[in-house]
Amino acid sequence: MGLPEAWQNCALPPLSLYIHVPWCVKKCPYCDFNSHALTGEIPEDRYLEAIMEDLASDLPLVQNRSIQTVFIGGGTPSLMSPRFYENLFRRLRGHLHFTDDAEITLEANPGTVEQHRFHGFRAAGINRLSIGIQSFNAKSLRVLGRIHDDKAAHKAIATARSAGFDNFNLDLMHGLPDQTPEQAIADLKAALAWEPPHLSWYQLTLEPNTEFFSRPPPLPDEDQLWEIYRQGSDYLNQQGFADYEVSAWSRPGKASRHNLNYWMFGDYLALGAGAHGKITLRDGEIRRFWKTRQPEAYLNRIGSRTAGCQAIEPDERPLEFLMNALRLTAGVPENMFTERTGLPLDTVAVKLEALRTQNLLEPGRIQTTELGQRYLNSLLERFL
Repeated sequence: MGLPEAWQNCALPPLSLYIHVPWCVKKCPYCDFNSHALTGEIPEDRYLEAIMEDLASDLPLVQNRSIQTVFIGGGTPSLMSPRFYENLFRRLRGHLHFTDDAEITLEANPGTVEQHRFHGFRAAGINRLSIGIQSFNAKSLRVLGRIHDDKAAHKAIATARSAGFDNFNLDLMHGLPDQTPEQAIADLKAALAWEPPHLSWYQLTLEPNTEFFSRPPPLPDEDQLWEIYRQGSDYLNQQGFADYEVSAWSRPGKASRHNLNYWMFGDYLALGAGAHGKITLRDGEIRRFWKTRQPEAYLNRIGSRTAGCQAIEPDERPLEFLMNALRLTAGVPENMFTERTGLPLDTVAVKLEALRTQNLLEPGRIQTTELGQRYLNSLLERFL
Protein backbone atom coordinates (compact mmCIF):
# COMPACT_ATOMS: atom_id res chain seq x y z
CA MET A 1 0.00 0.00 0.00
CA GLY A 2 1.46 3.36 -0.97
CA LEU A 3 1.56 6.34 1.34
CA PRO A 4 -1.59 8.46 0.85
CA GLU A 5 -0.89 11.69 -1.03
CA ALA A 6 -2.28 13.81 1.81
CA TRP A 7 0.24 12.20 4.17
CA GLN A 8 3.41 12.49 2.13
CA ASN A 9 4.69 15.57 3.97
CA CYS A 10 3.31 14.70 7.41
CA ALA A 11 5.21 13.21 10.34
CA LEU A 12 3.78 10.23 12.16
CA PRO A 13 1.71 11.05 15.29
CA PRO A 14 3.34 11.20 18.73
CA LEU A 15 3.85 7.79 20.32
CA SER A 16 2.81 6.84 23.86
CA LEU A 17 2.94 3.59 25.81
CA TYR A 18 0.14 2.10 27.88
CA ILE A 19 0.91 -0.72 30.35
CA HIS A 20 -1.89 -2.61 32.08
CA VAL A 21 -1.60 -4.28 35.49
CA PRO A 22 -4.76 -6.40 35.89
CA TRP A 23 -4.73 -7.21 39.62
CA CYS A 24 -6.50 -5.44 42.47
CA VAL A 25 -7.26 -6.28 46.10
CA LYS A 26 -11.02 -6.23 45.52
CA LYS A 27 -13.26 -5.66 42.52
CA CYS A 28 -15.32 -2.48 43.02
CA PRO A 29 -19.05 -2.79 42.23
CA TYR A 30 -18.96 -0.03 39.59
CA CYS A 31 -15.76 -1.14 37.80
CA ASP A 32 -15.91 -2.51 34.24
CA PHE A 33 -12.15 -2.40 33.63
CA ASN A 34 -10.05 -5.53 33.14
CA SER A 35 -9.32 -6.00 36.85
CA HIS A 36 -9.13 -9.23 38.82
CA ALA A 37 -9.16 -9.64 42.61
CA LEU A 38 -6.01 -11.19 43.99
CA THR A 39 -6.13 -14.76 45.25
CA GLY A 40 -2.45 -14.94 46.22
CA GLU A 41 0.87 -13.28 45.58
CA ILE A 42 1.30 -11.26 42.37
CA PRO A 43 3.63 -13.16 40.00
CA GLU A 44 5.78 -10.10 39.36
CA ASP A 45 8.73 -11.86 37.75
CA ARG A 46 6.52 -13.88 35.40
CA TYR A 47 4.53 -10.78 34.47
CA LEU A 48 7.69 -8.83 33.69
CA GLU A 49 8.91 -11.59 31.38
CA ALA A 50 5.49 -11.76 29.70
CA ILE A 51 5.49 -7.99 29.10
CA MET A 52 8.96 -8.12 27.57
CA GLU A 53 7.95 -10.99 25.25
CA ASP A 54 4.85 -8.96 24.37
CA LEU A 55 7.03 -5.95 23.52
CA ALA A 56 9.38 -8.03 21.38
CA SER A 57 6.56 -8.92 18.99
CA ASP A 58 5.44 -5.26 18.77
CA LEU A 59 8.84 -3.63 18.26
CA PRO A 60 8.66 -3.80 14.43
CA LEU A 61 5.59 -1.55 14.65
CA VAL A 62 7.40 1.39 16.26
CA GLN A 63 10.41 1.63 13.91
CA ASN A 64 12.68 3.61 16.26
CA ARG A 65 10.03 6.15 17.22
CA SER A 66 10.41 7.81 20.64
CA ILE A 67 8.05 7.24 23.57
CA GLN A 68 6.76 10.61 24.80
CA THR A 69 4.37 9.49 27.56
CA VAL A 70 3.69 6.35 29.56
CA PHE A 71 0.55 5.47 31.54
CA ILE A 72 0.42 2.44 33.84
CA GLY A 73 -3.22 1.61 34.57
CA GLY A 74 -5.23 -1.21 36.04
CA GLY A 75 -6.38 -2.84 38.20
CA THR A 76 -4.14 -1.36 40.86
CA PRO A 77 -0.60 -0.84 39.54
CA SER A 78 0.60 0.41 42.95
CA LEU A 79 0.28 -3.21 44.17
CA MET A 80 3.48 -3.96 42.23
CA SER A 81 6.75 -3.37 44.07
CA PRO A 82 9.19 -0.58 43.25
CA ARG A 83 11.64 -3.33 42.27
CA PHE A 84 9.22 -4.45 39.55
CA TYR A 85 9.13 -0.95 38.04
CA GLU A 86 12.89 -0.49 38.35
CA ASN A 87 13.42 -3.69 36.38
CA LEU A 88 10.60 -2.92 33.94
CA PHE A 89 11.91 0.51 32.95
CA ARG A 90 15.51 -0.65 32.83
CA ARG A 91 14.53 -3.35 30.35
CA LEU A 92 12.11 -1.15 28.39
CA ARG A 93 14.85 1.42 27.88
CA GLY A 94 16.99 -1.32 26.38
CA HIS A 95 14.51 -1.54 23.48
CA LEU A 96 12.68 1.78 23.36
CA HIS A 97 13.85 5.39 23.30
CA PHE A 98 12.12 7.63 25.85
CA THR A 99 12.25 11.40 25.37
CA ASP A 100 14.13 13.26 28.11
CA ASP A 101 10.90 14.86 29.34
CA ALA A 102 8.71 11.75 29.04
CA GLU A 103 5.63 11.94 31.29
CA ILE A 104 5.39 8.61 33.18
CA THR A 105 2.17 8.16 35.16
CA LEU A 106 1.26 5.40 37.61
CA GLU A 107 -2.25 4.81 38.93
CA ALA A 108 -2.20 4.39 42.71
CA ASN A 109 -4.85 3.28 45.18
CA PRO A 110 -4.88 4.86 48.66
CA GLY A 111 -5.73 1.46 50.12
CA THR A 112 -2.49 -0.10 48.94
CA VAL A 113 0.18 2.55 49.36
CA GLU A 114 2.99 2.97 51.88
CA GLN A 115 5.45 5.82 52.11
CA HIS A 116 8.54 3.75 51.23
CA ARG A 117 6.73 2.41 48.14
CA PHE A 118 5.96 5.91 46.81
CA HIS A 119 9.59 6.88 47.24
CA GLY A 120 10.54 3.69 45.40
CA PHE A 121 8.19 4.49 42.53
CA ARG A 122 9.78 7.91 42.20
CA ALA A 123 13.27 6.38 42.22
CA ALA A 124 12.18 3.95 39.48
CA GLY A 125 11.54 6.87 37.13
CA ILE A 126 7.81 7.40 37.59
CA ASN A 127 7.23 11.15 37.66
CA ARG A 128 3.43 11.47 37.90
CA LEU A 129 0.80 9.73 40.02
CA SER A 130 -2.93 9.35 39.46
CA ILE A 131 -4.47 8.62 42.85
CA GLY A 132 -7.90 6.95 42.89
CA ILE A 133 -9.61 8.86 45.69
CA GLN A 134 -13.19 8.78 44.26
CA SER A 135 -14.57 10.52 47.38
CA PHE A 136 -13.50 11.92 50.73
CA ASN A 137 -16.89 11.05 52.22
CA ALA A 138 -16.65 7.96 54.44
CA LYS A 139 -20.19 6.78 53.66
CA SER A 140 -19.73 7.21 49.91
CA LEU A 141 -16.47 5.25 50.01
CA ARG A 142 -18.22 2.35 51.76
CA VAL A 143 -21.07 2.35 49.23
CA LEU A 144 -18.54 2.38 46.36
CA GLY A 145 -16.81 -0.66 47.85
CA ARG A 146 -13.48 1.13 48.19
CA ILE A 147 -10.96 -0.46 50.53
CA HIS A 148 -9.69 2.89 51.84
CA ASP A 149 -11.35 5.45 54.09
CA ASP A 150 -11.14 9.23 54.07
CA LYS A 151 -8.09 9.24 56.38
CA ALA A 152 -6.21 6.90 54.04
CA ALA A 153 -7.12 9.17 51.10
CA HIS A 154 -5.56 12.20 52.77
CA LYS A 155 -2.53 10.17 53.87
CA ALA A 156 -1.93 8.92 50.33
CA ILE A 157 -1.77 12.47 48.98
CA ALA A 158 0.53 13.58 51.78
CA THR A 159 2.76 10.57 51.08
CA ALA A 160 2.90 11.38 47.37
CA ARG A 161 3.96 14.94 48.10
CA SER A 162 6.63 13.87 50.59
CA ALA A 163 8.01 11.44 47.99
CA GLY A 164 8.58 14.32 45.58
CA PHE A 165 5.54 14.00 43.32
CA ASP A 166 4.70 17.60 42.49
CA ASN A 167 2.82 16.46 39.37
CA PHE A 168 -0.17 14.31 40.27
CA ASN A 169 -3.83 13.75 39.50
CA LEU A 170 -6.69 13.07 41.89
CA ASP A 171 -9.56 10.90 40.63
CA LEU A 172 -12.96 11.96 41.97
CA MET A 173 -16.48 10.79 41.08
CA HIS A 174 -19.71 12.73 41.31
CA GLY A 175 -23.34 11.65 41.02
CA LEU A 176 -22.70 9.06 43.71
CA PRO A 177 -25.54 7.13 45.44
CA ASP A 178 -27.70 9.59 47.42
CA GLN A 179 -25.10 12.34 46.87
CA THR A 180 -26.23 15.95 47.31
CA PRO A 181 -24.64 18.96 45.58
CA GLU A 182 -23.25 20.01 48.95
CA GLN A 183 -21.50 16.67 49.40
CA ALA A 184 -20.06 16.80 45.88
CA ILE A 185 -18.67 20.30 46.46
CA ALA A 186 -17.25 19.17 49.82
CA ASP A 187 -15.30 16.47 47.95
CA LEU A 188 -13.91 19.07 45.55
CA LYS A 189 -12.91 21.37 48.41
CA ALA A 190 -11.15 18.51 50.21
CA ALA A 191 -9.25 17.66 47.03
CA LEU A 192 -8.26 21.24 46.23
CA ALA A 193 -6.96 21.75 49.76
CA TRP A 194 -4.02 19.61 48.59
CA GLU A 195 -3.41 21.93 45.61
CA PRO A 196 -3.40 19.20 42.94
CA PRO A 197 -2.21 20.25 39.47
CA HIS A 198 -4.82 17.99 37.84
CA LEU A 199 -8.26 16.61 38.68
CA SER A 200 -10.31 13.92 36.96
CA TRP A 201 -13.90 14.67 38.00
CA TYR A 202 -16.37 12.39 36.31
CA GLN A 203 -19.90 11.15 36.81
CA LEU A 204 -20.54 7.63 38.10
CA THR A 205 -22.21 5.59 35.35
CA LEU A 206 -23.70 2.12 35.62
CA GLU A 207 -21.78 -0.07 33.17
CA PRO A 208 -22.92 -3.52 31.98
CA ASN A 209 -21.31 -6.53 33.66
CA THR A 210 -20.87 -4.71 36.97
CA GLU A 211 -22.52 -5.31 40.32
CA PHE A 212 -24.07 -1.81 40.27
CA PHE A 213 -25.63 -2.53 36.86
CA SER A 214 -27.26 -5.70 38.20
CA ARG A 215 -28.38 -4.05 41.46
CA PRO A 216 -28.52 -0.28 40.83
CA PRO A 217 -28.00 1.94 43.87
CA PRO A 218 -30.19 5.05 44.38
CA LEU A 219 -28.53 7.68 42.19
CA PRO A 220 -29.36 11.41 42.01
CA ASP A 221 -31.99 12.32 39.40
CA GLU A 222 -31.21 14.35 36.27
CA ASP A 223 -31.96 17.71 37.91
CA GLN A 224 -29.69 16.88 40.87
CA LEU A 225 -26.93 15.66 38.53
CA TRP A 226 -27.07 18.89 36.56
CA GLU A 227 -26.96 20.95 39.76
CA ILE A 228 -23.94 18.98 41.01
CA TYR A 229 -22.14 19.54 37.71
CA ARG A 230 -23.09 23.22 37.50
CA GLN A 231 -22.00 24.06 41.04
CA GLY A 232 -18.85 21.94 40.77
CA SER A 233 -17.83 23.47 37.45
CA ASP A 234 -18.34 26.99 38.77
CA TYR A 235 -16.27 26.21 41.85
CA LEU A 236 -13.40 24.67 39.88
CA ASN A 237 -13.34 27.60 37.46
CA GLN A 238 -13.21 30.02 40.40
CA GLN A 239 -10.23 28.09 41.78
CA GLY A 240 -8.24 28.46 38.56
CA PHE A 241 -8.99 25.09 36.97
CA ALA A 242 -9.99 24.70 33.33
CA ASP A 243 -11.91 21.72 31.92
CA TYR A 244 -9.72 20.97 28.92
CA GLU A 245 -11.63 17.72 28.30
CA VAL A 246 -15.10 16.47 29.23
CA SER A 247 -14.07 15.17 32.67
CA ALA A 248 -10.47 16.42 33.01
CA TRP A 249 -9.57 19.63 34.85
CA SER A 250 -6.14 21.15 35.29
CA ARG A 251 -4.23 24.22 36.28
CA PRO A 252 -2.48 26.05 33.39
CA GLY A 253 0.18 23.88 31.77
CA LYS A 254 -0.72 20.78 33.81
CA ALA A 255 -3.01 18.89 31.43
CA SER A 256 -2.20 15.18 31.12
CA ARG A 257 0.03 14.86 28.04
CA HIS A 258 -0.79 11.16 27.79
CA ASN A 259 -4.53 11.80 27.73
CA LEU A 260 -4.10 14.63 25.23
CA ASN A 261 -2.36 12.20 22.89
CA TYR A 262 -5.42 9.93 23.05
CA TRP A 263 -7.84 12.77 22.30
CA MET A 264 -5.66 14.04 19.45
CA PHE A 265 -5.71 10.62 17.75
CA GLY A 266 -2.08 9.93 18.55
CA ASP A 267 -0.47 6.50 18.63
CA TYR A 268 0.13 4.25 21.61
CA LEU A 269 1.75 0.90 22.14
CA ALA A 270 -0.08 -1.44 24.52
CA LEU A 271 1.50 -3.98 26.86
CA GLY A 272 -0.11 -6.13 29.55
CA ALA A 273 -3.23 -8.24 29.95
CA GLY A 274 -6.19 -6.69 28.09
CA ALA A 275 -4.30 -3.56 26.99
CA HIS A 276 -5.50 -1.78 23.84
CA GLY A 277 -3.25 0.08 21.39
CA LYS A 278 -3.29 2.08 18.15
CA ILE A 279 -0.40 2.41 15.71
CA THR A 280 0.04 4.33 12.45
CA LEU A 281 2.36 2.53 10.04
CA ARG A 282 4.62 4.25 7.53
CA ASP A 283 2.62 2.84 4.61
CA GLY A 284 -0.44 4.77 5.82
CA GLU A 285 -2.29 1.92 7.53
CA ILE A 286 -3.73 2.61 11.00
CA ARG A 287 -4.27 -0.39 13.25
CA ARG A 288 -6.02 -1.01 16.54
CA PHE A 289 -4.95 -4.06 18.51
CA TRP A 290 -5.68 -5.65 21.85
CA LYS A 291 -3.91 -8.10 24.09
CA THR A 292 -4.95 -11.37 25.75
CA ARG A 293 -7.35 -10.34 28.51
CA GLN A 294 -7.20 -12.99 31.26
CA PRO A 295 -4.07 -12.62 33.43
CA GLU A 296 -3.26 -16.34 33.58
CA ALA A 297 -3.72 -16.74 29.81
CA TYR A 298 -1.49 -13.70 29.24
CA LEU A 299 1.19 -15.13 31.52
CA ASN A 300 1.15 -18.56 29.88
CA ARG A 301 1.00 -17.49 26.26
CA ILE A 302 4.23 -17.89 24.30
CA GLY A 303 5.42 -15.14 21.95
CA SER A 304 2.88 -12.55 20.84
CA ARG A 305 0.15 -11.70 23.36
CA THR A 306 -1.93 -9.88 20.71
CA ALA A 307 -5.45 -11.33 20.80
CA GLY A 308 -6.80 -9.28 17.90
CA CYS A 309 -5.93 -6.59 15.37
CA GLN A 310 -8.12 -4.46 13.12
CA ALA A 311 -7.34 -1.81 10.53
CA ILE A 312 -9.12 1.53 10.83
CA GLU A 313 -10.31 1.92 7.27
CA PRO A 314 -10.26 5.35 5.56
CA ASP A 315 -14.06 5.69 5.70
CA GLU A 316 -13.98 5.05 9.48
CA ARG A 317 -11.24 7.53 10.29
CA PRO A 318 -13.24 10.81 10.22
CA LEU A 319 -15.62 9.62 12.95
CA GLU A 320 -12.79 8.02 14.96
CA PHE A 321 -10.80 11.26 14.81
CA LEU A 322 -13.72 13.53 15.65
CA MET A 323 -15.01 11.36 18.52
CA ASN A 324 -11.67 12.04 20.19
CA ALA A 325 -10.80 15.58 19.11
CA LEU A 326 -14.21 17.07 19.89
CA ARG A 327 -13.97 15.92 23.51
CA LEU A 328 -11.34 18.62 23.93
CA THR A 329 -12.77 21.97 24.99
CA ALA A 330 -10.27 23.81 22.78
CA GLY A 331 -10.63 21.34 19.91
CA VAL A 332 -7.76 20.98 17.43
CA PRO A 333 -6.50 22.91 14.38
CA GLU A 334 -7.97 21.80 11.05
CA ASN A 335 -4.62 20.62 9.67
CA MET A 336 -4.45 17.96 12.40
CA PHE A 337 -7.24 16.06 10.63
CA THR A 338 -4.94 15.27 7.70
CA GLU A 339 -1.88 14.76 9.90
CA ARG A 340 -3.60 12.09 11.99
CA THR A 341 -5.92 10.40 9.45
CA GLY A 342 -4.01 10.71 6.16
CA LEU A 343 -7.17 12.07 4.55
CA PRO A 344 -7.60 15.50 2.93
CA LEU A 345 -9.73 17.98 4.87
CA ASP A 346 -12.09 18.00 1.88
CA THR A 347 -13.29 14.61 3.16
CA VAL A 348 -15.25 16.36 5.93
CA ALA A 349 -15.18 20.05 4.90
CA VAL A 350 -18.80 20.23 3.70
CA LYS A 351 -20.13 18.67 6.90
CA LEU A 352 -17.93 20.89 9.07
CA GLU A 353 -19.23 24.02 7.35
CA ALA A 354 -22.83 22.84 7.72
CA LEU A 355 -22.28 22.46 11.47
CA ARG A 356 -20.75 25.93 11.65
CA THR A 357 -23.79 27.48 10.03
CA GLN A 358 -25.83 25.88 12.84
CA ASN A 359 -23.51 27.37 15.49
CA LEU A 360 -22.33 23.89 16.55
CA LEU A 361 -18.67 24.35 15.55
CA GLU A 362 -16.30 27.31 15.81
CA PRO A 363 -15.05 28.89 12.56
CA GLY A 364 -11.66 27.82 11.18
CA ARG A 365 -11.08 25.13 13.82
CA ILE A 366 -12.36 21.66 14.71
CA GLN A 367 -13.90 22.76 17.98
CA THR A 368 -17.43 22.68 19.34
CA THR A 369 -19.26 25.76 20.47
CA GLU A 370 -20.97 25.61 23.88
CA LEU A 371 -24.13 24.54 22.04
CA GLY A 372 -22.23 21.92 20.05
CA GLN A 373 -20.73 20.41 23.20
CA ARG A 374 -24.23 20.04 24.61
CA TYR A 375 -25.33 18.07 21.53
CA LEU A 376 -22.02 16.30 20.87
CA ASN A 377 -23.50 12.83 20.27
CA SER A 378 -25.98 14.16 17.72
CA LEU A 379 -23.21 16.17 16.06
CA LEU A 380 -21.02 13.09 15.68
CA GLU A 381 -23.87 11.13 14.07
CA ARG A 382 -23.46 13.37 11.01
CA PHE A 383 -20.15 11.58 10.32
CA LEU A 384 -21.42 8.00 10.54
